[in-house]
This record gives sequence, C-alpha cells and structure tokens, in this order.
Amino acid sequence: MSSNQRRLTAGSIAVASIIALAACSSAAPVSSSSATGSATIDLWTHNGGNAAELAVDQKIVDDFNASQTQYKVKLTSFPQASYNDAVVAAATAKKLPCIVDIDAPNVPNWAWAGYLAPLGLPASTFDGQLPSTVGTVNGKIYSFGHYEAALAMFSRKSVLDAAGVRIPTVDKPWTATEFADALTKLKATGKFPYALDLGTGGTGEWIPYAYSPLLQSFGGDLVNRTDYKSADGALNGPAALKWAGWMQGLVKDGYMAAKSGSDATADFANGKSAILYAGNWTAATIWKAFGDDAVVLPPPDLGSGTKIGGGSWQWGMTKQCTSPAAATAYLTFSHQTKYIVDMSQATGNIPATTAAAAQIPDFQPGGKSEIFFQLSQKFALVRPVTPAYPYISSVFQKATEDILSGGDPKAILDKAVNDIDTDIKQNGNYTF
Repeated sequence: MSSNQRRLTAGSIAVASIIALAACSSAAPVSSSSATGSATIDLWTHNGGNAAELAVDQKIVDDFNASQTQYKVKLTSFPQASYNDAVVAAATAKKLPCIVDIDAPNVPNWAWAGYLAPLGLPASTFDGQLPSTVGTVNGKIYSFGHYEAALAMFSRKSVLDAAGVRIPTVDKPWTATEFADALTKLKATGKFPYALDLGTGGTGEWIPYAYSPLLQSFGGDLVNRTDYKSADGALNGPAALKWAGWMQGLVKDGYMAAKSGSDATADFANGKSAILYAGNWTAATIWKAFGDDAVVLPPPDLGSGTKIGGGSWQWGMTKQCTSPAAATAYLTFSHQTKYIVDMSQATGNIPATTAAAAQIPDFQPGGKSEIFFQLSQKFALVRPVTPAYPYISSVFQKATEDILSGGDPKAILDKAVNDIDTDIKQNGNYTF
C-alpha cells in the first residue's frame, strides 16, 4: 500500500521547513568524480524502516558497483514518514540525488514540479511488465517498479459455504446484488460482530487507495480523466452519490463499522468479521490463521466492473542529476528479472513482470499468490495521472471520512469538487 500523501506543489510545506530539512540532510547531492574519472551518484529510498526491502535494494547497489568500474552508487535510506518531505526539501535546495524512489501516484506531480526527468529507456525494456508498475506521464516513462500490490477480499470457505454464499472468482466476481445478498446472509448467521470490514480505521493514502476503486466500480471517479481539468460530474455525479449512499448504508445497516479497529487483519483473524477488504500484504497472516480454509476473492463488480488500485513504489531519475549516464546504467541494471524475483520473495509483493512471476512458485499457475497477479493484470486502475493528485487525495480523504461519519453526501462531494477545481485552476491546469 502507498504511503501517506502530502501535497507537493508550491505552498504545500512552509518554506522555512523545506530549507531546514535540506540543511539537515547528510546525504551528498547528485554526483562527483574521482581522479580515475568514475562517477559516484546518490540513490535515496524510503525503506529506512523496512529491513527486507532495503536489503534487496542494497544488494542491487552492491552488485552494480561490483559489476563495473565506471560508476558507483551510494544508497541512503530514510524513514517512510519523512521521505517525501526530504525530497521536497532537497529539490528546493537543489540537492536532489540522481536516483529516487517515488510512490507511484506522486510521479506526475514530481515530474510537473521538475524533480524528475524522463528515463529515456527503450520501450522494449518494459515488455511483459504490469502496466501499473510503469509511471507514464504525457507519453513519457518517468519511473518503473520492481513490484505491485493488490487489494482483494478475504474470507473462509467454510463460512461462505455454511451461509450459502457463492465463492466468486477472477472471471466471475460478485455482482452488486450478490454482494448485498452475501452480506445479508453472513449477518444473519449471528457469528460475527460485522459481516464486512473495509478497513475504515485506516487513514491517509489508504482511503483513496482502498475506496476510490469502489467509487470507480460504481462509475464515478476522483476527477474527469479526459483532460484532468475538473472533478465535476465524476466525484459528485449520480454514480458518486450512489457510492456514498452505499458506503453509509453499510454502516447504517450494521454490516460494517464506521471506523474499524486499528488492525483489521488481526480482527479478521480473531473472528470479528466474515469478509475483510485488504491488500496482498495481509495474506501471510490470514493463511497462518486459517490455512486452506482461507480464500482470496476479487472485490465485487458494483456496476462498472471490478476495480482495484494500481501503482506502488517506483524508481526514477531526477532532473538535477549531473551524471544521467550513470543513473541510466544503474536503472537498467536494476531492472533484471533476478532482482524483481528477489524483491518479491523477500517482501511477498507481486512481481512486476510476467518473467519474474514465472520463476516464483507462489505466483505460478496454481500457486497460492497467483490470484494477486491476476487481480493486478485484470482490474488495476492507477490513481489519476495528474500533478493535482496529491491534493485530490487529501480532499477525498476528508470527504470519505465525513461520509462515513454520516454527513450529507451531496454537500460533501460538491465541496470536494469545488476545492479540487479551484486548486486545478489556481495551478494553471497543472500544464507541463
């Protein structure tokens, strides 16, 4: 799942804070050359608190450095909570490293703000790659990822069978009517405090990541994707109002909590819900709790097709890099299938390419994680590819929380549209 987003356009962080953060950064900027002419470039990652992922990143850097003598890469890791602010500060102080990782929905904003340069790699580099793991903006590729994440619904076969509920498949998800019927039957068993846990205790980027696909499945969206100039009609039209009423109805009718527990996965494992809406990163816990009785299900088709969020952390090159040849050499080297395999096996995340998936038993046909790759292939929809996204995300977070708290959907969504449209206009439609 993506990290907590912050608006990264002008005025989003106080200038004093930006300067202070840049001044405190101990990482060396961009690149330097030794007497032998080799270029040393810096790479920044958000994985400071993620030992498994950071270890693979370091392995790739070490392998690259050992593979040749022309370039050297130095890795610096930051805690995820402070990473975005560190990048913004460095950009303002003109101290960006050559290579950064970026939460996928931020790629358009960072490209628009002048942080990133197009990669310029041949299109064939990304043959067989999940589309949602490639950051394409205005027809140019700015980033790519080693992995993807997928949302799904989790339940138990024994629970669904006992309630007379069909187990949906990737090829045949529940319809809106079937899903409503399933919740009614599961609630009627009286065995669970709630039939459904949508993770409503989550905050930050979880909210658009989790709930905008449900909005899109109703036929709405966060913004009109034809030109990204307005959210009017997409976020406050009939489909969006239907989504909002549905979310409120789930709470009003007692199918789910307005604010679930802080650890929805643990609650599900402890029998507090019959169906859990969560990401593939929770699967190991659920399989450990329920073994073969656990089932992974696609989210329902609420009228306009099943949708899940697409796009996780990706790698890009900054415009301030003084040795783009070194950065390109490293990024090309890092894209090898073996490293995508290593990352997936270390973290359990979905491999970004079909070639890597074919080398991992869990993601091969019949493997227990194959469904997550299928969900990403068939249903992933990236968050709106616009520099306005960080702001759109923050507005949608507030609107969703207000809707779940019982506020008037039309008034809430009309205000959200007005706020988003005002921001887009004030930023000149975020034209590149």
